[in-house]
Amino acid sequence: MAGTPRMTLTATVLDAPDAHALAAFYRRLLGWATEREEPGWVTLRAPGGGPGLSFQTEPAYARPVWPAAPGDQQMMTHLDIEVDDLDAAGAHAVTTGATPAGYQPQDDVRVYLDPAGHPFCLWVR
Repeated sequence: MAGTPRMTLTATVLDAPDAHALAAFYRRLLGWATEREEPGWVTLRAPGGGPGLSFQTEPAYARPVWPAAPGDQQMMTHLDIEVDDLDAAGAHAVTTGATPAGYQPQDDVRVYLDPAGHPFCLWVR
């Protein structure tokens, strides 16, 4: 067998009932620019480069429950976002449209839900 083919992670994709609305939320939250936008699809990219964050409209999208119980729609992925000030970043997240999750498992991490219900974590090192 030949060597491993080159593979580059280009983006994480989040499904949503409205890709453009969810991308607008993350654009406000992260301050990232739109790299690509078309019907049902948006890709954001960090100013310094690296993998992007994409959003895809999914008509059958089911909002995840966090923390999930048996029979609930499970989250399939979540974003970890390192911040330097947990309180200031949390206030910013709420201002941009996030909702604090009802369950907070750690003191140095805050869990929020984006407008489509995807959990994401703000954390300090």
